[in-house]
Amino acid sequence: MSMNGYARDRNWPVCRGVRGATTCAEDSEEAILAATRELLYTMIQANGIVPDDVASAHFTTSVDLRATYPALAARQLGWYDVALLCGHEMDVPGSLGGCIRILIHWNTTKQAGEIRHVYLHEAQGLRPDRDSLPPVPPEEIERAQRLAQQPARHVEEAQ
Repeated sequence: MSMNGYARDRNWPVCRGVRGATTCAEDSEEAILAATRELLYTMIQANGIVPDDVASAHFTTSVDLRATYPALAARQLGWYDVALLCGHEMDVPGSLGGCIRILIHWNTTKQAGEIRHVYLHEAQGLRPDRDSLPPVPPEEIERAQRLAQQPARHVEEAQ
């Protein structure tokens, strides 16, 4: 049952996010497009994605990759009518360089747990296991629970 109290029909598509990441050996158009095509093709095959079911896709690169737009690889694979966007990933100290990431917004009847996220090459270590995530301080959880129990206020009142 969903949070709003209504059961979701498993045959009714919803928009799900499909994540993927890979690494690229050099900042060249050929290397970026080859790495992006490999990642995108693997994501498509792992999930059975059809371009007509894709709402949009967001491609990012680490700041050291700028020779071309990685979304061009999607066009090369026939994604002519899909909304595509490129950008740079946040430049966090110690983050993985030479990295290409993709987030696909996909209309599917699959449950969230059935989605196969794809991490290739050096990007395999990007997605930590849930057990290794840092804990949320208990006082933060308690404060959020107290706020959730209060009656809703208008934005003006809250400021």
